[in-house]
Amino acid sequence: MAGGGQAAVSFLTRIAKVAAGIGVAASVGSASLYTVDGGERAVIFDRLRGVLPKTEAEGTHFLVPILQKPFIFDIRTRPHSFSSTSGTKDLQMVSLTLRVLSRPDVDRLPDIFNSLGLEYDEKVLPSIGNEVLKAVVAQFNADQLLTERPHVSALVRESLTQRAREFNIVLDDVAITHLAYGPEFAQAVEKKQVAQQEAERSRFLVARADQERRAAIVRAEGESEAARLISEATTTAGNGLIELRRIEAAKEIAGVLARTPNVSYIPGGDNGQMLLGLNAAR
Repeated sequence: MAGGGQAAVSFLTRIAKVAAGIGVAASVGSASLYTVDGGERAVIFDRLRGVLPKTEAEGTHFLVPILQKPFIFDIRTRPHSFSSTSGTKDLQMVSLTLRVLSRPDVDRLPDIFNSLGLEYDEKVLPSIGNEVLKAVVAQFNADQLLTERPHVSALVRESLTQRAREFNIVLDDVAITHLAYGPEFAQAVEKKQVAQQEAERSRFLVARADQERRAAIVRAEGESEAARLISEATTTAGNGLIELRRIEAAKEIAGVLARTPNVSYIPGGDNGQMLLGLNAAR
């Protein structure tokens, strides 16, 4: 019985050692492997050599446990938005919001990790974005930011892309998504519109006065010509023309009075007594 018990203990001891060995091997094997997912890259930090210059692509890779450690970078394009309040060339304050799509330069990931770390975009993009916006906006007047917006966006895109390249960051797109002016500019625009309306009204009044003046001149010239023609006709034909005009005027007046029911025309002299049936002798 004693021999059987010792054999069982020995057997269990061997099983425990094997299990421990398997566990250690599994732990070492797990620590020696790491996985890089799609859209990511890995930078290896070696405790003896520092950051290795080679970047690891997607897949499962080996490393030396304890001595090496992987740092995973997301290389997919990511959006970033930030706002800035800048002064224009004519000293107006403008609020702008800029949206950029950025990603790291894959070939320069070791340099990015050495100089900026994993949060490279949060450290760089807001500062250089504000710098570029202020520099570009200062070249234009406030109203030009609206009338020349494509040109302004192109300048911002070009300048910001160049600045980001200095930090090994690639910008796929840069766009101004919001533009707002301060209250002072709004008041200035309103005053300008009122002044333009007053100027238009003044120009209209001047043009109308000029037209009236010309009409008066033409009317006076017509009346002068008519008077001259009448004078020549009178000189040539005597007073017959004047008498004809007088008869025509009297005829017209009589016609008007005849059509008016509340007015009676009573000729002067004895004819008036005849019309009313009056006899002075009686």
